[in-house]
Amino acid sequence: MTAAIRLNAVSRRFPSGVAALADISFQVPTGQFAAVLGPSGCGKTTLLRMIAGLDRANSGTVEVATDDGAAQTSYVFQDPTLLPWATLYDNVSLPLRIRGTPAAEARRRIELTLAALGLTGFAQAYPGELSGGMRMRASIARALATHPRVLLMDEPFAALDEITRTRLNDDLLALWQAQGITCVFVTHSVFEAVYLSQRILVMSARPGQVIADLAVALPYPRRPELRLTPQYAEQCRQASAALESGYADGSGCGTGAFTAH
Repeated sequence: MTAAIRLNAVSRRFPSGVAALADISFQVPTGQFAAVLGPSGCGKTTLLRMIAGLDRANSGTVEVATDDGAAQTSYVFQDPTLLPWATLYDNVSLPLRIRGTPAAEARRRIELTLAALGLTGFAQAYPGELSGGMRMRASIARALATHPRVLLMDEPFAALDEITRTRLNDDLLALWQAQGITCVFVTHSVFEAVYLSQRILVMSARPGQVIADLAVALPYPRRPELRLTPQYAEQCRQASAALESGYADGSGCGTGAFTAH
């Protein structure tokens, strides 16, 4: 399987002297759902921004490619970052207008994406009229309407209540499976990382390093009842242990694999 994302010996130090990331190397195969898990301040967002081309490494290389060799990446921020004066429809259509997508094709994409995320009846609503969960759905719709090959998500559900967060987890998985997107999902939640992903990259405290690369051996499609199973609990335990080791020793490195029982 070809790699959609490649990082080789990537380090990032800010002008202030703060070392954010140190010697990070990994690949994400095309179509994989990978979670990046780590403590607050470990450089998860910096890592994602470098993959998106919004920040640059001081050393090492970052490559993002699709099957045809052309990068097409969408980024979902922790905050929905919607234009408050624009309707939901206009917010979702913004990147398509910037790209010059023909009006008929743009409308088709937007309508399909809004329907997939349960937003069809709210196309003419403004962000201030929507709940937090609906604003995040709109942000995801805006990212997906461009038909990206790589989707980068920076703790998009962190500020939501647990019920809304769980529903959006399921919506995201359905869209990922339907569209075959390569997804890198940053989170500080062990439970979310295990539920969503095929693989978890665990980072140490700053300067961030990948200290464990864990395969998640749980079948798809994943349903809410999965969270009640011993297999899920065991894999969360192993991910938690890897995360704890990152707090204890930011210089370590290692790999591991979850196994289903």
